[in-house]
Amino acid sequence: MWMLLLAANVARAAYAYRGALTAATPIRFGLAPGPRLPVPASVVQPRLARIFAHMAATAPETMKGEALDAAIKEQGDAVRALKASDAPKAEVDAAVARLLELKAMLPPPGPVELPTNEKSPTLLRIRHTSAHVMAMAVQKVFPGTKVTIGPWIDNGFYYDFDSEAQFTAADLKKIKKEMDKIIRKKLPLVREEVSREEAKRRIEELGEPYKLEILEGLEEPITLYHVGDEWWDLCAGPHVETTGDIDPRAVALESVAGAYWRGDETKAMLQRIYGTAWESKEQLEEYQRRAEEAKRRDHRVLGKKLGLFSIQPDAGGGLVFWHPRGARVRRLIEDFWKDAHTDAGYELLYTPHVANVELWKTSGHYDFYKEGMFDQMDVEDEEYQIKPMNCPFHVLVYKDGLRSYRELPLRWAELGTVYRYERSGTLHGLFRVRGFTQDDAHIFWGMRQIK
Repeated sequence: MWMLLLAANVARAAYAYRGALTAATPIRFGLAPGPRLPVPASVVQPRLARIFAHMAATAPETMKGEALDAAIKEQGDAVRALKASDAPKAEVDAAVARLLELKAMLPPPGPVELPTNEKSPTLLRIRHTSAHVMAMAVQKVFPGTKVTIGPWIDNGFYYDFDSEAQFTAADLKKIKKEMDKIIRKKLPLVREEVSREEAKRRIEELGEPYKLEILEGLEEPITLYHVGDEWWDLCAGPHVETTGDIDPRAVALESVAGAYWRGDETKAMLQRIYGTAWESKEQLEEYQRRAEEAKRRDHRVLGKKLGLFSIQPDAGGGLVFWHPRGARVRRLIEDFWKDAHTDAGYELLYTPHVANVELWKTSGHYDFYKEGMFDQMDVEDEEYQIKPMNCPFHVLVYKDGLRSYRELPLRWAELGTVYRYERSGTLHGLFRVRGFTQDDAHIFWGMRQIK
């Protein structure tokens, strides 16, 4: 019995003293509450001492905070030194195993926050310089390639190229490898202000026709940014101090797309390489995780899988077909919309889908939005327009008869289906379409009713 009590008290004591005792530690030990049996101290004390000494020798090491960080750094340095000195493999492996043990003690990482260009000037500079580094790498890997523009964007950067080579996914890997070399060189980014004539002379020497066109639209001062003494570009900045300020593990090249020069479909088709750049490897990993999650939740994929809607090639791009399930969802949304507007004092209207184009000329819409309107159709020698917006129709309803100020305000709402011209390259699921139903409302009131 006393052996069982001894074991129970060892367990309690182990919890209180784990990792803190050695064989030399004096032990004061009292038995747990319960039946008291005479246990010779000469038996208990030596056994406990041996047990705790063994626990102290084999217990997992516990370190936290700065002590753990310092130990990891020291062990990392030791691993690098052993590898550099061609130490025996067994010795290197043991040092690496020890480093992994220490890293395992690190607390689990918290959520990674992704900064924005607006909130992190450093991130903006990293992305801008990454664009330059990519352009430099492309011209090294594919000599003769012409460069155009390369700005930073919300999630990274891009650069447009005119090249005889058709860039592939394998090419992106080659370009990224060259970028890493440039980054490791820690080349300085140097700003130079030059005259327009000097800039033109240098651009002509390089044979960069797109840069000449860009130069024509620039205002003084004309500035160049040099990447070391190996490459330069027309640029106003800002940039990091050196390419070494970019973490190559935090940069990735994502895709290649076509893009017309200056966005004009009558001009040359270029190749646009998109990349992303962050302040740390962890931020890049979090961005990529979110991107994969967004793909998994892509509404175009879900719409097809769930049988909600489709866009039929036979009918044309950007025109949405609502399937029975999607129509039920849409009806619920529309019923909610109607009830909400009715409760707020609105009355509902329904108006045609086409009308004489003069309506939109009178309202002023035509002058401002004609590029986003479909071409007119001839109807008995008059030009009719498929409806791009509802506003003129509501005004026609208001003008249909005499109105008294006592009727005001009039609140009218419509779920009006409109049609707008979008280039095929800009269409994107339900986000960018050529036909959609718009939540539209107009209020007619007197000047004295405005508060």
